[in-house]
Amino acid sequence: MRSLQVRRFFARNTYLFALLLLGIVLAINTALQQNPFELRVLNGNLRVFFPLMVLVGGQAIVVIGGGIDLSVGAMVSLCNVITVTWITPESQPNDIALAILLICCVGLAAGFVNGLAVAYLRLQPIVTTYATSFAFAGLALLILPRPGGELPRDMTRFYRSTPGNIPVTLLFAGLIVIVWLILRSTRYGQYLFATGSKADSAYATGLPVNLIRLSTYVLSGLFAALAGISIAMNTGSGSPRIGDAMTLDSIVAVVLGGTRLSGGRGGILGAMIGVIILGSIRNLISLADVPTWSQTLVNALIIIAALAGPGLLRLVRRRSA
Repeated sequence: MRSLQVRRFFARNTYLFALLLLGIVLAINTALQQNPFELRVLNGNLRVFFPLMVLVGGQAIVVIGGGIDLSVGAMVSLCNVITVTWITPESQPNDIALAILLICCVGLAAGFVNGLAVAYLRLQPIVTTYATSFAFAGLALLILPRPGGELPRDMTRFYRSTPGNIPVTLLFAGLIVIVWLILRSTRYGQYLFATGSKADSAYATGLPVNLIRLSTYVLSGLFAALAGISIAMNTGSGSPRIGDAMTLDSIVAVVLGGTRLSGGRGGILGAMIGVIILGSIRNLISLADVPTWSQTLVNALIIIAALAGPGLLRLVRRRSA
């Protein structure tokens, strides 16, 4: 009975391994870098990590629901260039608020297109989102052919602020986690995990499987929009290719955080921890003067291990039985 309870505990809290790995990586970082937890250094790292931390929230929800979204990076680029196009140094607070609301609507609409194709047209998620990524990337290049734009100083200053010696990005990350924990305990959260675990069984019991899958892509588009806005607030400008590398990073972070690519297990908290692990590994690579191509190799090996892991475990159990 106790062993069953332990297994259930680890199955529900899939981020525990990510926490252990994070502790190891941070310990190595502390040994190689002076004052990594100094407020200035911590705030600088979190400003860089935060857009991806937001993005993996949406990717994690999609993967838990049994799908995958390869268009998140392109959606980030699209919303990023729209941000610097619609918001200028002369924009007033009301104009900024309206622009952010409309940009979020753009992300929701992009996610709706993906969700409609996957959930109701029954197209393969990988092929569909890979195809729509080119459409979103093309729109980003059409809107802003080359990097540029400028945001009001108050927006960039707010993004870099540390109210009460706490980085504002950390406060927003905590808010996202709290919302996720509340969402997971609702009926929608139960439907989400059931859909990702066994969609046919969930459908047979009367769950709105198609609607749940549609909602995951819509939420992914919203998170991508927020990530694009965050990047603009960090850099003060926009770029039509800024999100290119974020798609693979989001998948790797989700896997590192304990979310199964087959769906039905995981969470946003673990994915966010995965982002910090990735960022810390990049810092280690930089401090150790290791070639940057090794980061891409590490990402690929993590995904391969995540895909091969369940099969290898089943093989070991079969041999030992």
